[in-house]
Amino acid sequence: MKKDDKTALITGASSGIGKAICDELQQSGYTIYGISRRDTEISCDLQDTTLLERKIKDLLKKTDIDILINCAGLGIFKPHEEMSLKKIEELIDVNLKAPILITNLCLRSLKNRKGQIINISSIEATRYSKFSALYSATKSGLRAFSLCLFEELRKSGVRVTNINPDITKTAFFDNLRFKPADDKQSYMEPKEIAKEVLHIINSPFVTTDITLRAQKFAIDKKVY
Repeated sequence: MKKDDKTALITGASSGIGKAICDELQQSGYTIYGISRRDTEISCDLQDTTLLERKIKDLLKKTDIDILINCAGLGIFKPHEEMSLKKIEELIDVNLKAPILITNLCLRSLKNRKGQIINISSIEATRYSKFSALYSATKSGLRAFSLCLFEELRKSGVRVTNINPDITKTAFFDNLRFKPADDKQSYMEPKEIAKEVLHIINSPFVTTDITLRAQKFAIDKKVY
């Protein structure tokens, strides 16, 4: 790997915000290694920690990482007692456990390159919403992890950023009972989040925590 080459490892890279970030960074000259269940350089279920560890260690044998972006995420919004234990474990594994484990594996490489970690949390990490106890717990945990990690890594030169996006028009809502309203001022597009990510990467300062919001709040309930 040449000194000036830049490499980014991005989870949730096959769709939505993750894919938009991949496209944006690729256009800026980054070599992209995406992680998702399909259609990426590293195909892996984030719940399969044994396989995930092996694939990331294999990657780190051939390249250092400049940017780690933990973007993969799942959502479920309903009364807590109606959730299966399997679904509870899945959200915790994907939204919180996987970013913590991947960061652990990549941190020496990131220190070597004085790189950057960007965690995509959620607006729900900053407020308390009905039927969002589990999702908010995972995203609040990710936000707290990011902010503590920034304090830990300041002297190392590694920058850490947590981003809390508001409603963004992606496949995230496909299996939910609501979706973004048609009003374009009530949601954001993935490419807009991606441009903000690139701005944060290129900034001479560290953005430790940023919330991106749509101008209006409006959702449509799905009719079944």
